[in-house]
Amino acid sequence: MKYRSLGRTDLNVSEIGYGAWGISGAQWIGAEDSESIRSLQAARDAGVNFFDTALAYGDGHSESLISQAFGKSKDVIVASKVPPKHRDWNVPPGVPLQTVFPKDYALECLDQSLRNLNRDSVDLYQFHTWIDGWAHQPEWQETVREMKQAGKARFIGISVQSHQPSNVLRALDTGLVDAVQVIYNIFDQSPDDQLLPYCRKHNIGFIARVPFDEGSLTGKIRPDTAFDAGDFRNSYFSGNRKQEVWDHVQSLVADLHISLDQLPEYALRYTLSHPAVSTVIPGMRNAKHVAANTAVSDTGPLPIDVLRKLKTHRWMHNYYV
Repeated sequence: MKYRSLGRTDLNVSEIGYGAWGISGAQWIGAEDSESIRSLQAARDAGVNFFDTALAYGDGHSESLISQAFGKSKDVIVASKVPPKHRDWNVPPGVPLQTVFPKDYALECLDQSLRNLNRDSVDLYQFHTWIDGWAHQPEWQETVREMKQAGKARFIGISVQSHQPSNVLRALDTGLVDAVQVIYNIFDQSPDDQLLPYCRKHNIGFIARVPFDEGSLTGKIRPDTAFDAGDFRNSYFSGNRKQEVWDHVQSLVADLHISLDQLPEYALRYTLSHPAVSTVIPGMRNAKHVAANTAVSDTGPLPIDVLRKLKTHRWMHNYYV
């Protein structure tokens, strides 16, 4: 496993991290706690030291599983998030900060996450959506400073709204934000436009989420794929979306002259090929997924000619709405 600096922080994180939404028992159907703990421990054994969770993931269940797997181990770097108070992750411009992240609420959520994690502090605490108009509001800035001064959050991050990578630049200009978490994959290359250059210039940590586009870039979403009742992918891939995904994936693998089985490796290597990326956090709900994903760290970045081809497969689509 290779490691990279999380921006200007003193944290060296595994370039393959662990995205813990899928083990929460909510929205992703089929996760069993015993298997989830085995996957967490297998990831650590494979060199993964960065685990990203959130209070909203199963109302703290994902956080609790991380506590069960690792206790208070100092060898594990944990990131968590404060959910929007109104539980709407697609916040339109103009919504007041007090509706989403009032100070007392955010501090209370941090305390709850620490109880779930059984820790005195969390390495990275992130706001779990964002509107950049909040960046210069005194209440938000006071909240961030209090979290750090109390020693409950070592560093502060923002998990940017889906497919809105530039909707954080003003917050970064304040100097209060140490890392951003953003959708970045072969299809959604929009962070290349402004955010990634900014992060590289100003040494901001960059956490790439959704590297497989919720499964599209694994090659396993076919026109006839069916999901269990209650699985959020029934909504994400509703209507004609599975056919759209399949068509784009077929074009992609044909252009690269690879098999569908190779696509997940290329998807992870794509995100890691950008020098500003600190870590990528695929979901890994079982040991088989852990082995496949962590092995990618040994392969290195993609060749320049392959990256050029992949740039032509940029495909902006927002299936979350």
